[in-house]
Amino acid sequence: MRKWISVLLLGLISTAGVAAPDDRGQAWWNHVRTLADDGFEGRGTGRPGYDRAADYVIGRLRALGLKPAGTHGYKQPIAFTEQVILSKESHASLKGAGGETALSVPADIIFSGGGGPVPETVTAPLVFAGYGLHLPEVGHDDFAGLDLKGKIVVVISGGPVGISGALKSHARSERAAWLAKQGALGLVQLVTPRQVEIPWDRRVALASQPALYFRDAALRETLTPFLVAQFDPAKSAMLFAGSGHDFDQIAAAADSSGPVPAFPLAQHLDARVAAKRADLSSPNILAVMPGADPRLKKEYVVLSAHLDGYGIGTPINGDAIYNGALDNASGVASLLEIARTLVGGKVKPRRSILFAIVTAEEKGLLGSSYFVRRPTVRQRAMVADLNFDMALPIFPLTSVTPIGYDQSSLGKDAEAVSMAMNLPITPDPFPDRNVFVRSDQYSFIRMGIPALFFKYGFKAGTPEAVVERAWRANIYHSPRDDANQPVMPAEAARLNDYVAAVALRIANADRRPAWNEDSFFRRFGK
Repeated sequence: MRKWISVLLLGLISTAGVAAPDDRGQAWWNHVRTLADDGFEGRGTGRPGYDRAADYVIGRLRALGLKPAGTHGYKQPIAFTEQVILSKESHASLKGAGGETALSVPADIIFSGGGGPVPETVTAPLVFAGYGLHLPEVGHDDFAGLDLKGKIVVVISGGPVGISGALKSHARSERAAWLAKQGALGLVQLVTPRQVEIPWDRRVALASQPALYFRDAALRETLTPFLVAQFDPAKSAMLFAGSGHDFDQIAAAADSSGPVPAFPLAQHLDARVAAKRADLSSPNILAVMPGADPRLKKEYVVLSAHLDGYGIGTPINGDAIYNGALDNASGVASLLEIARTLVGGKVKPRRSILFAIVTAEEKGLLGSSYFVRRPTVRQRAMVADLNFDMALPIFPLTSVTPIGYDQSSLGKDAEAVSMAMNLPITPDPFPDRNVFVRSDQYSFIRMGIPALFFKYGFKAGTPEAVVERAWRANIYHSPRDDANQPVMPAEAARLNDYVAAVALRIANADRRPAWNEDSFFRRFGK
């Protein structure tokens, strides 16, 4: 098997039309620099800069000979409603036995504008629900025994060590919709100070960003207005005043993945949320490389990446353009280079390869969610999704982390290519970061389609982990994510080769991928 994979790789990347890794890395970087240029204004969903970037991508796909697979040529337009929280006109306070404490919006509390129309006013008692994970299938339910109706539920980051990161992430993703069905009025999410990924001041800077939800109410997660908020980690103890519980102790338990209690809090949250709304449209970009097998070409291996970024936002050090170079011009560039490799390779895919460059990922995976629910090919015909998002070529590629590899037979495909390319698989070093649900492959998983999400591999406590954490703390979702940061393009080309080989192996297999028998997500494929 390893010899066969090596032959496949040789036929894939050693062709006249495919250059050496350094040159291919430079070609990848040229796409990144173009898409991250100030002229595209951060590729905000529904903005002219995004449309210009889409035209660039379509031009490259057309030049490669890929066929349009959208509803309007290469495009699949989506109708959204944009919602902007007007923080200066919004108000919040905590009310308890000790009186009323005013909260600053957004300095203390940030209201989310995604999911659907925000409630204009909410006054409700608070209840703390520990990790906020509803997983009765594995014997864990933080909401058991709590009166949720008419309450605002407070939860903390983390989760029990005995539950997989994928399953905890899934429960967090489904949480707001489930709570709304139980009659809860809102959700306040806390992050322990030690688990902070993006500094709070940067989250405050992003609070003015427009949010989106589907104009078609049937596609929304919640049918009634539901309040979702984040609270400043440095001030979270305010919520526990008078409850008889110490936030520092709770945070320490969460940091160690230990037991966290659930109990009513002694305060009410009074919130008035002002917002403005406008309708807009933004397209997914879809193209197909038809398969070579007369029967299997009716099935599709999907390669996905999101084109949208944060657009123009709150200036940081005088720069207001959130260029989104590595998040995620890099992923789109990888798909373009993988397409070039597959088109020029000697080994042709038996199944068709569908390239899905989607919109509104930063707004809640909306573009990919729309595509899998309103697909332009038969939903059942999509056998797998391989997703690129923010693979960081900021240290050498010595291993890979295909998120979700332990859930389906795709893991075996990834392992086979890993052996041939001497790129061992490293498990997700930080499973409580919710990576499993934070990019577009999760939309496919929710529709029963096995998927992988590719990351550079590294282990916690290593120099690579320090570099990656510093990138997230200082560059992620900021104007500094531009083409001026140091990257390793040749390493990006190697990861592109890896994913191209995985895609080709899946496309040429006799059998379509299948969920593992013990995977929780197998139920979505039935």
